[in-house]
Amino acid sequence: MNQDEAGLNYRVVKPVTKSEPSQSESLPAKKTEMKECIDYEHMVKDYFQLDIDLESLYRQWSLADANFDKVAKDFVGVRMLKQDPVENLFAFICSSNNNIQRITGMVEKLCETYGNYLLTYEDVAYYTFPSIESLAEKKVESMLRTLGFGYRAKFIQQSAAKIIQNGGRDWLLNLRKVPYLEAKSSLMTLPGIGAKVADCICLMSLNHSVAIPVDTHVFQIAKAKYVPHLSQTKSVTDKVYNEISVHFQTLFGTYAGWAHSVLFSADLRHLRLSPPVAKKRNATDVTKEKPPAGRAQRKKKM
Repeated sequence: MNQDEAGLNYRVVKPVTKSEPSQSESLPAKKTEMKECIDYEHMVKDYFQLDIDLESLYRQWSLADANFDKVAKDFVGVRMLKQDPVENLFAFICSSNNNIQRITGMVEKLCETYGNYLLTYEDVAYYTFPSIESLAEKKVESMLRTLGFGYRAKFIQQSAAKIIQNGGRDWLLNLRKVPYLEAKSSLMTLPGIGAKVADCICLMSLNHSVAIPVDTHVFQIAKAKYVPHLSQTKSVTDKVYNEISVHFQTLFGTYAGWAHSVLFSADLRHLRLSPPVAKKRNATDVTKEKPPAGRAQRKKKM
């Protein structure tokens, strides 16, 4: 997929079933071809939420906040993707105390182990994301532990089982229809999902655009530029988390989560461009993975 001045350009790659003619045999009927084009176009527009007037929102946020106005010109077009809630939820369970490379690898392993094979394209195998039912089986935890998921293996299996108990995929999709705080509270009843992950899922999969996931970056942004009386605060307690969330929601309105993502992107670029700071380490320093209190190549997963 790419974008130019004329619009969005995308290519669809899909498995060819026995009932379908190959491209070399015949071309599909124009009516069928047009219907497929419309369907795929809808999928693209829905995934990128292209119905949202982002330019209007940027103007609104810039008027509300001088800092946003300052960084917005360098971060035009930052949109929230409307991700599948099942995929998003389990990917975020994998993200606990983790880095991007390992998270990516874990999601790949989930797909290769429990998803369905689709096709191989340009020497890359593609798989579906696993169903909730396949992840809810008792033996999943032990298998995932052997694959290097650590304590997250338990959370994945138990959360899948709890979702099935609650009504399965329909239960998750129904959280798009309830008030934001109700959706967030419901997600936090699942093993391995705290406030931040629940907010990520609400924002990225459940249409709750007001959700503000407060991680380390957002905490530092808030302390430095938005909630200065927290400047000496060392950690994100529940009270601090809620205060930061409410501040951004009040400032930016219904799409506060989108605005916060622009600020987040700007902060990440600032960190990448800043010179590294030397840090002393003891020879005995050891990194040990602990459970929280509360994609090798992404191309393979579909």
